[in-house]
Amino acid sequence: MSFEKKILCIGAGYVGGPTMAMIAFQCPQYRVTVVDINAERIAAWNSDELPIYEPGLDEIVKAARGRNLFFSTDIQRGIRENDIIFVSVNTPTKTFGHGAGMASDLQYLEKTARQILEYSESSKIVIEKSTLPVRTALAMERILNCRKNGIRFDILSNPEFLAEGTAIRDLNQPDRVLIGSQETESGRKARQTLMDIYANWVPKEKIITSNIWSSELSKLVANAFLAQRISSINAISAFCEKAEADVTEVSRAVGMDSRIGPRFLNASIGFGGSCFKKDILNLVYLCRHYGLNEVADYWESVVKMNDYQQERFVRTMLGAMFNTLAGKTICLWGFAFKADTDDTRESPAIFIAKRLMEEQAEVVISDPKALKNARIDLAGFEDRVRYVEDPVQAAEGCHAIAILTEWDLYRNLDFNKIFEGMVKPAFIFDGRNILDHRRCFDIGFNVYPIGKPPLTHF
Repeated sequence: MSFEKKILCIGAGYVGGPTMAMIAFQCPQYRVTVVDINAERIAAWNSDELPIYEPGLDEIVKAARGRNLFFSTDIQRGIRENDIIFVSVNTPTKTFGHGAGMASDLQYLEKTARQILEYSESSKIVIEKSTLPVRTALAMERILNCRKNGIRFDILSNPEFLAEGTAIRDLNQPDRVLIGSQETESGRKARQTLMDIYANWVPKEKIITSNIWSSELSKLVANAFLAQRISSINAISAFCEKAEADVTEVSRAVGMDSRIGPRFLNASIGFGGSCFKKDILNLVYLCRHYGLNEVADYWESVVKMNDYQQERFVRTMLGAMFNTLAGKTICLWGFAFKADTDDTRESPAIFIAKRLMEEQAEVVISDPKALKNARIDLAGFEDRVRYVEDPVQAAEGCHAIAILTEWDLYRNLDFNKIFEGMVKPAFIFDGRNILDHRRCFDIGFNVYPIGKPPLTHF
């Protein structure tokens, strides 16, 4: 079969897989290939059990796979045969050397750029899809165009603005698609090629363009602003608990201001996921690199507040349960960093589970989608942790329940039955404020929400 365009994505993770599935689904006239060095992951993409959980993803993959969507480990062939290459490889925070703990580790990106250079037999458009520091495109361009052999590479920045749990909706009906390019004739031509792909289903007014450096920075800033809102309301939640105010009422009143809006104003145990903390720390590192220390301190405080909120949650549990958790069993409802995903990267649950075990508590973890990843995150603690998918069974014999992920299924469980099976006095620590706290209190629980006065029988 002849295809109008041949598109490759290097990286089959939470961004590359869903994004390419949507392009293939919306554009049957294009061939889309996703490659990855992880053979197990590629095998899962080719199976009935996809390697990631995302509502709606199964349907679009099954509709396009084998028709114009393909998954492979043959990176060399993929580079050779395709003219448009999305790069969606991992860019974790460095754990070594200069910038450790803040700067992005770009070794996988550079390795990919060198692979593209080595295996390419024709000119190509290379698109940054990974979240990258500002001016990374310049480094990639220098690597790719270092040979004078008639082959040219045009670099574009096309950051993703996906929220896990709603990624398919975000891809299908995006707020905007941002494409950054060099302001050269070839750069503008490459940019138009990518615009034409998205124009198959995205309204043209939502496809916006910028210079390549603005595009790279926009992704970091968007995540920083969202995380800032979460840390801001969480800071207020601590004050609400001291002042006997209700953070839900405060956030509702503030969110009704049209200048502010209601989104990302729900107090909780804090943000997680692969992007927010990593991107803010990267922004902090870049600000310090350019001598903007006050700016760096400002953004770093967003991360510090998030860490504080998680530690504060554990301290609340410790204080409420008579200043000792040793020998007690705590049931954690939810381990994914948010609902409707199996992703546990930087999940607050990891920190909280480990802190509880430091206090010599036993932990039971329940989550409808993330237990496999939870076992990986807590490897080495097998003697202190049990995994039970059913939340009611998981709570049986426990001293307390801590709600760490806002899964809808937790809202309407049989709390009378749950209370009967727990050690008394029984506690609920609602880290997402999703339960009917008065109802739980009336049943007999001692209830500790976030940013609200506790309801206790003492």
